[in-house]
Amino acid sequence: MKFFATCPKGLEPVLFDELQALNVEAPKQTLAGVYFSGGLEAAYRACLWSRVANRILLELHRCPAETADQLYQGVQQVKWLEHMRPEGTLTIDFTGQSEGINHSRFGAQKVKDAIVDQIRDETGRRPSVERLKPDLRINVHLQRGEATIAVDISGDSLHRRGYRLQSGSAPMKENLAAALLYRCGWPEKAAEGQALLDPMCGSGTLLIEGALMAADIAPGLLRRDYGFTYWTQHNGLLWKSLIEEAQVRRDAGLKAIRSRFEGFDADAKVLNIARDNARRAGVESFLHLERRELSRLTRPATEAHGLVVTNPPYGERLGDEPTLFFLYQHLGERLKAEFAGWQAAVFTGNPELCRMMKLASDKTYKLYNGAIPSQLQIFNIRARKEAELQAPVRSADSEPDVCESGSTETAPVELSDGAQMLVNRLKKNLKQLGKWAKRQDITCYRLYDADLPEYSAAIDIYDGWVHVQEYQAPKSVDMVKAFARLQEIVAVLPSVLGVPAANVILKQRRRQQGTSQYEKQDQTAHFIDVTEGGCRILVNLEDYLDTGLFLDHRPVRLQIQDESKGKDFLNLFCYTATASLHAAKGGARSTTSVDMSATYLNWAKKNFALNGYSEARNHFIQEDCIKWLKGQKGQSYDLIFLDPPTFSNSKRMHDVLDVQRDHVELINLAMGLLRPEGKLIFSNNYRRFKIDPLLSERYRVVDITRKTIDLDFKRSSKIHHCYEISAL
Repeated sequence: MKFFATCPKGLEPVLFDELQALNVEAPKQTLAGVYFSGGLEAAYRACLWSRVANRILLELHRCPAETADQLYQGVQQVKWLEHMRPEGTLTIDFTGQSEGINHSRFGAQKVKDAIVDQIRDETGRRPSVERLKPDLRINVHLQRGEATIAVDISGDSLHRRGYRLQSGSAPMKENLAAALLYRCGWPEKAAEGQALLDPMCGSGTLLIEGALMAADIAPGLLRRDYGFTYWTQHNGLLWKSLIEEAQVRRDAGLKAIRSRFEGFDADAKVLNIARDNARRAGVESFLHLERRELSRLTRPATEAHGLVVTNPPYGERLGDEPTLFFLYQHLGERLKAEFAGWQAAVFTGNPELCRMMKLASDKTYKLYNGAIPSQLQIFNIRARKEAELQAPVRSADSEPDVCESGSTETAPVELSDGAQMLVNRLKKNLKQLGKWAKRQDITCYRLYDADLPEYSAAIDIYDGWVHVQEYQAPKSVDMVKAFARLQEIVAVLPSVLGVPAANVILKQRRRQQGTSQYEKQDQTAHFIDVTEGGCRILVNLEDYLDTGLFLDHRPVRLQIQDESKGKDFLNLFCYTATASLHAAKGGARSTTSVDMSATYLNWAKKNFALNGYSEARNHFIQEDCIKWLKGQKGQSYDLIFLDPPTFSNSKRMHDVLDVQRDHVELINLAMGLLRPEGKLIFSNNYRRFKIDPLLSERYRVVDITRKTIDLDFKRSSKIHHCYEISAL
């Protein structure tokens, strides 16, 4: 018999070695799997014992299949009553295409027709299709005009052992976890009684697979059904003997296991899932699972040697990278400080982050996590030099030293030449802007905006808090150097500005699309109360890319406050409606704020309530602004603020919004709601924006951009464009 064991891309060599150890005949490695030969026992052993394979396919026939008719005739060459009962159930897995078969569903339909027609012609009965638990799963792969027809004797994918009913937010498949452990030489380490530790264990897959290996437990022992369970050629006695053999080995392995397994995670809920998974796998008693932050990672006191293996997060959300830089850096520091003599393995979809660990990898394997190209990097942790051991280790999640008075103390740090230049520039800006802000009664302002190109970040002051947005570095800039400079920025700010380190909030600003600038980044719900123009405003420095207050629009908001007395004010694309708040402060008769986001409108309502303004005369409308504008009849306003995003492709909008393309329509719609003596203030932050000159033929258009740029934004004068538009 000829078989094909499938596996994820990149795991073929591991599967080949595993099948060789199972003594199959003539294993041959190829893309996404391994061919081998043998009797039913070889196939059954592969189903029961392979930790890496996805499926075991028994090849039945190969045939030309350029056309649908050729495929039909080829499938009918197989005697299907030798494989299933006439009234049985089947499902077809079809992959590949040819000139005459360009869709997998069509190919599967032709295969099904050929099988059903043959059985019906011979018996008068016909099988039916069952997708979930068929009696027979048939696999057909079409490549280069030839179809390979096979019975899938594994049934459901072999990576589904049966112990994992729940998982964490980014689960690793069991066969990938097993392959990583094979690459680390874990079976040999387990035989020596070494320890296995995962500092970010999630739902425990790596630890459980490691324990199954150490205890010689067949990964398929927990499964109830296989693809051969209802196959008519299934040898029940042979399978029963293999199961009994595996049970004996399991019982002996559990008694002989010597390794220690430790898993830590900051999330208590996911640890409960890990415990349940371990219990179902039968290895719960060997695993020590504990809620513990990475900053508290230590080596087990009794273990001189072992393997630290982990799959840290590698950045799926906007703005993750700065946080992950610190995480990987801290992981490297803990490994060097605590795990001399151990081996460490990090599996990540962002290998560049491993450079932050400042460890030289001894081996690197290119693999895939689903469709994501990934790497397994293996490190031998060597003893640190005496000078390194004496140096304090500090990271982003380390607690600062605190005096009895509560002020933050920082140890003297020797600054690089670049960092000293940064300190000098910050002090210079603080001297100039600090005095200006105090005179103007401004508590929130931009202190620094990439003044030094090497230190590319925007630094904003929010009444005792510091908001740092690192601009995304070009690909030509070395990531490690860029991160080192970012660390220098964060390190010098507390001493220069006289604020606690905990009051410095770091984010990374990238080129945005759609509403991504408004998407939630974290869930701290930590709002601080700042003031501007006599208004109290809630800002959130951590949960979103933007804070709830666009600092560059300060002059526009104050202008609106000065001009709004007794007027009806409309704020379109209002965000957190701070401009509306200023209008209310200035004595507006009414304010109307329109935005698609319920989150930001609720935020706006909190701002109004904080200032004592009810919703009786201040209205909040959740709607697509363009749709809302088109639907207004009879409404009119004295003062309108129109500040659309540069670009939005939100699914909630009627169409994609491009401010350069669509600004004429937006202005015309807004002007349709403006009273004869009223004024529209139109603004946007597209740096290359050019207003359509034809608008000046219809309206009075005055560019007021220069007077709406305050001292703290003079370096970035293209931060926005602003116009006053009124009737001719």
